[in-house]
Amino acid sequence: MNKRRNRPNWFRIVVLSLIVLAAAYVNRFIVADIEPLGVPSPTPTVSAETLIAEAQSLFAQGKLLPAIDAYRKAIASEPDNPAVYIMLARAQVFAGQYKEAQTAAEDALLLNPSNSMAFAARAWALSFQGEYLEAEADIKRALELDPNNALAHAYYVEILVDSFYSGLGSFDDIEKAIEESRVAQALAPDLLETHRARGYVLEATGNYEEAIREYEAAIAINANIADLHLALGRNYRTLGIYDQAVDAFTRADALNPQDPTPDLLLSRTYATIGEYGKAMQFAESAVANDPEDTNLRGNLGVMYYRNAYWPEAVQELSYVVKGGLSEDGHEMEFINLVPDSPRIAEYYFTYGLALSRTDKCGEALQIAQLIVSRIPADELAVDNANEIVNRCEENLNAPLSTPETGSTNSAESTPEATPTPTP
Repeated sequence: MNKRRNRPNWFRIVVLSLIVLAAAYVNRFIVADIEPLGVPSPTPTVSAETLIAEAQSLFAQGKLLPAIDAYRKAIASEPDNPAVYIMLARAQVFAGQYKEAQTAAEDALLLNPSNSMAFAARAWALSFQGEYLEAEADIKRALELDPNNALAHAYYVEILVDSFYSGLGSFDDIEKAIEESRVAQALAPDLLETHRARGYVLEATGNYEEAIREYEAAIAINANIADLHLALGRNYRTLGIYDQAVDAFTRADALNPQDPTPDLLLSRTYATIGEYGKAMQFAESAVANDPEDTNLRGNLGVMYYRNAYWPEAVQELSYVVKGGLSEDGHEMEFINLVPDSPRIAEYYFTYGLALSRTDKCGEALQIAQLIVSRIPADELAVDNANEIVNRCEENLNAPLSTPETGSTNSAESTPEATPTPTP
C-alpha cells in the first residue's frame, strides 16, 4: 500500500539554482547597461556660455547668419537670460533682419521690462523699418533707465539723422544728433557703434573726409560688417574717389552677396565714370537679388538704355511708370513722379527716350507732357522731355529706312540722353 519515494537529485537542484542566480545577475547588471535598438545615444549638453562665446567669435568674423544661429541655440539652452536676446538683436540688425531683431528685443523686455539695452535694441530695429516716432520713444526710455548707455546714445544718432532724411525731423534733430555722437564718444570712444554713429552724422553734415576716418576706425574694430563698407564707399563716391568707392562696395558685396545694395551702388558708380557695360551687369545682379524692388528695375532700365538695349529698357522702366506683373512673375508697384527726386525723374525721362527710340511716340509724348506738368522746376528732366519731343518729330519726318541707308534710329545717328548726376 505504501508508494516508494524517489531520492532527490541534489546535483540537478544545485545546477538549476546556479542558472537562476546567473539569470538574475545578467538581468540586473548587464542588460540594464545595453542601449535599446533604435534609441539615440545621449550627447553631451553644450553650455550657454560656450554657445555665446561661439556666437561672439562668429560675429567678429562677420559670419552674421551662423552667429545668429549660435545665439538662438544659446537662448534655447538658457531662455531666461535677456542679455542673449539683446546680443541676438544686435547681430540681426547688422544682418538686415530688422523685424526679427525687434522681436528679439521684445523678448528681452518680457524677461526684464526695465532693461535699458532692450529698449535701445528695439529702437534701433524700429528705425530701420521707418518707425521713427516709436524708435525715438524707445531710445528716450532707454536713456531714462541708463543715461550712461553708450550704445543707446549711438543708436539715437542714427534715429535722429534718419528721421531728418525722412522729412519727419527738423534741422534741430541734426544738432541733437551731433551732440549725441559726442556723448557716445565720451562714454565709449572705442566702441564700433560709436565710430559708426559719428561717421553717420558727419556724412549727413557734408564732412565726408572726417566721416571716412570714423568708418575706417569702425572697420578696424570689425572688418567683416558689410554695412560699414557700404558707408565707406558712399563717402568715397561722393568725393569722386571712385576706385576706392568700388573697392568698398565690392567688399560689402562679398560679405553679404544676397543684399542688392552693393550691386546697385556699384552699378551707379560705374555709370558715373562711363563704364556702362559694367554698370548694366551690376544692375542685373541687383535685380536678381531682389526682383520685386521697382527702384532696382528702374536702375536696370536706365543701364539698358545707356547700352542701347532700348526694348529691354522700355520693359524695365514700364514697371516704374505703370507697375504690373513682370515677365518673371513678380507684381511691381509703380513709383509716382514727384518733385525733388532726381532719380525718379531719370526713370521717367529715360522711359520716354526709350519709347521714342522704339517708335512709340504716342506714349513717349505723354511722358514728356507729364514731366513738364509735374516737375517743371527740374531743368534736367524738362530738357530731356524736350529731347523726347524733338526725337519724335524727327521720327515723324524721317524717311523709311532701307538696307542701303540703314535705320535712322541707330545708336550712331541719335545722341544719348543727358545722364542724371548720381547722388
